[in-house]
Amino acid sequence: MSKILNKCALALIFLFIVGTAVPVRAQTLGSTLYTTYQISSNHQTVSWTVCGSTQESEGCYGSGNLGPFGSVGALLEGSPSTNKDTVTRFIYVLDVASGSGANGVELYVYKKTDTITSEDDSVSVTLSKSIALPLVGGSAALSSMAANSRFIFVGTNQSPQAVRIQKSNLSVTQLGGFSPPINVTAITTDNYGYVTITQGDFNSGDTAFSVYSLTGALQEDGGGAHFMLNTVVAVLPATLPTSDSQPAKQISHRPKTAPEHGGQN
Repeated sequence: MSKILNKCALALIFLFIVGTAVPVRAQTLGSTLYTTYQISSNHQTVSWTVCGSTQESEGCYGSGNLGPFGSVGALLEGSPSTNKDTVTRFIYVLDVASGSGANGVELYVYKKTDTITSEDDSVSVTLSKSIALPLVGGSAALSSMAANSRFIFVGTNQSPQAVRIQKSNLSVTQLGGFSPPINVTAITTDNYGYVTITQGDFNSGDTAFSVYSLTGALQEDGGGAHFMLNTVVAVLPATLPTSDSQPAKQISHRPKTAPEHGGQN
C-alpha cells in the first residue's frame, strides 16, 4: 500500500474515532462553585461563604453576613441567571420576629452576584427589598416556605392563611383558608412546580391541604394532611401533622371541559 493510501486510511480512522466519541458537555458558569450558610445561635444572623474552583484556581472566594434579624424562620435560594461572566441569584430570608411587637413576619430579598473569571470569583450580596407579610409570627413560631419558578409560598403555624409572593414583582396575595380556621404547618413542593400547603397539627384532629400549580392557581383542596416529595430535599415526618383519612376515596377523574370557540387563549 502506498504512503498516500496509508495516510488516507489513518485519516479515515481518526475521523471515525472523532465522530463516534461522546461529546464533552460544557460546564455551566458557576457550576463548580457553591455557597454554604451558617446561622447564629440566636437565629438573628446568617453568614455565607462561597468556595469551589474556577478554571485556574480553587479555594474560597468570598464571605459575609446577612442581618441582623428578629428571628430567622426559613431561608431559600432562587435559581441562577447567567449573563456573560456574571451569575445572579436571589436569597430569601424569612424573619418571623420583626416589628415593634416582635411577632411580625417579613421577607428579606438579597441579590447575590458572582462575577467569574478563569482565576477568581468576585462575590457581592446586597439587600434588594424587604416585604412585610400579612402573617403572625413570634420567636416561637414555626414557619414554612417553598417555591416554584414563579412564586414563593410562605406560612406560619400562627396563621390560618398562607401567602403567595410573585417573584417577578414581589406582589403578595393572601390565600384562602378553611372554616373553622386551621393554621399552616407545612409547605412542600415537587419537581414540576406544584406546591402543597398543609394545615393542622398533631393535637387537633382537623387537617386540610391545598395544591397550587406552577401558575399559582388553586388546583385542589380538601381534608387530610397531604404533602409532596421532590428529588432534592427529604420531607421529615416529625414536622408534619398526621392523618388517618383514606385518600383512595378521593380518586376519580373526568374529561377536561373543551374551551369555548372564539375565546382568548
